Amino acid sequence: MFDRMSLMLINANFLLQVIWLGWNIWQLVKTMLVYETEDRYYYIRYLTGPGVSVAKSGGAALNLNSMLILLPVCRNLISYLRGSCSTNQFCRRSFRRQLDKNIAFHKLVAYMLLMWTIVHVVAHMFNFRNLYLNRTECNHTFYSDAELSCALSDNAELSGDPNNWINPILSSNPKLPFGLDLILQGLIPIAGWTGAILTVVFIVMFSSATEFIRRSYFETFWVTHHLFVIYFSMLLIHGTGGIIRSQINLEEHNIDDCRDVPETWGNNATCAYPEFKDGSAGSWKWCIGPIFLYVMERTIRFVRSCLKVTTTKVVKHPSKVIEIQMKKSGFKMQPGQYIFLKCPSISHVQWHPFTLTSAPEQDHFSVHIRLVGDWTKQLSKVLGADGEETINPENLPRLAVDGPFGTASIDIFKYEVAMCVGAGIGVTPFASILRSIWLRSLNQKDNLKIRKIYFFWICPDTSAFEWFTELLESIENHFAEQGRAHFLQYNIYLTRGWTTKQAKHLYLQEEQEIDAITGLRQKTSYGRPMWDSIFKHIGEENKGVSVGVFFCGPAALSRVLHENSNKHSKLLGEGARFYYNKENF
Repeated sequence: MFDRMSLMLINANFLLQVIWLGWNIWQLVKTMLVYETEDRYYYIRYLTGPGVSVAKSGGAALNLNSMLILLPVCRNLISYLRGSCSTNQFCRRSFRRQLDKNIAFHKLVAYMLLMWTIVHVVAHMFNFRNLYLNRTECNHTFYSDAELSCALSDNAELSGDPNNWINPILSSNPKLPFGLDLILQGLIPIAGWTGAILTVVFIVMFSSATEFIRRSYFETFWVTHHLFVIYFSMLLIHGTGGIIRSQINLEEHNIDDCRDVPETWGNNATCAYPEFKDGSAGSWKWCIGPIFLYVMERTIRFVRSCLKVTTTKVVKHPSKVIEIQMKKSGFKMQPGQYIFLKCPSISHVQWHPFTLTSAPEQDHFSVHIRLVGDWTKQLSKVLGADGEETINPENLPRLAVDGPFGTASIDIFKYEVAMCVGAGIGVTPFASILRSIWLRSLNQKDNLKIRKIYFFWICPDTSAFEWFTELLESIENHFAEQGRAHFLQYNIYLTRGWTTKQAKHLYLQEEQEIDAITGLRQKTSYGRPMWDSIFKHIGEENKGVSVGVFFCGPAALSRVLHENSNKHSKLLGEGARFYYNKENF
């Protein structure tokens, strides 16, 4: 039982989520207790009912999550923490893997913001309805003590201090139809109109961040997501109105002694009129730090994007893949990192992430791009890779590059044994890693910790193999000449894309030393990998060893690999320990 729980913890992604959920619960409970139990909020509780406690608790959770929503998208901060963590023994592995989930955490926080926004808004709708009722009908049966209700409604007038109010609705016009007066009174205070803008802006941002909108209408997603400027501006202003007031003279006006005798308020020394003060704005305390960090993040991105990038070569590969080779002053990379690429002649706002396929040992950096969408096809056209005409390198359009940024794949050199799985174009991070290992070995700088790589490439059709096999063949031949053919054990799987005629031809070529499709010594397998058997075999070959599992590809396959990493890990005994890592952009 202990072993099963421990091996699940090896690949746990929920550590950060547990801390975050606990923090949300703590904010909720703490704020709820303050507004439900403290005497200074007794009178506002009396007028609104439990809605004020619910609304303020939701507001506290909104402040917390508004603080957190910006941090996961500070790419430079994440990369810095990742690099710092690699030198710290305590958080070397677990914390880095949490950082790799930054975009997933950003989405989780957005869902939490949506939930607390609904809670906060609905609770305040009931609060304003009850406050409006207190202003227009203070003797309504909703209130158990009509005299107390009316005294609170008229407290500013009775006490002779126009600022000594507890009900923020200071006037009414019941003649307006369809409840418009209630809506109008709710929007008059600063908290009302800023809250309305906040809600609308958040709904627009949230609804336009769906997978479909991001992939099909990226500029719509980009523009609406930058409404966060309005969101945080309104959030900082929202609490300055202080409409939820607290009592400040509890000694002169004791709740237990005075709440039942409102007719005596101000007439004796024991029950003065209650005095109220505005609630203080607290959102800025939560958000000013992340806002500052994000401003610095965007400044760094802007400066880097303005640096000159020279496109040295554009190569058109089979299976609708283009390779762009570039140079940039001061550019330093590690194997497995990625960059963001922008082509201003196509769009001034679209930045797209691509894994670097070059190695640090080369004099340039490169990306391989599969032509699957409008932007990538336009990029191929403006770079002259569509076959229609050849463009002189000097006349190529300007490209902007931001990065590089670290991902899970750069941790491969921290393991003795690595299992790399790429699906389709998801092979790109491993192209950089394998090329770097090969070049280090050629330059006799092969002082790496890693001693064995199991490489799996799953492709949908035969043409997808063509651009990568040249690198594999070079690596295969190099390590075979060194007597280290065992270093790289690769397996290529073709899941579909062959005809009956091709199948017969492949069958006849089965006895040949060279694979008929790839031209490599390792034969291509047909169909999908049997992951359970594969993990079991690797575990038996590497007992007592930590095996890093690295994946780049679709979510469905990621879940399968993650489950198998948990299933076949052994903390106790001599079994292997599989640590799952997935590329996240």
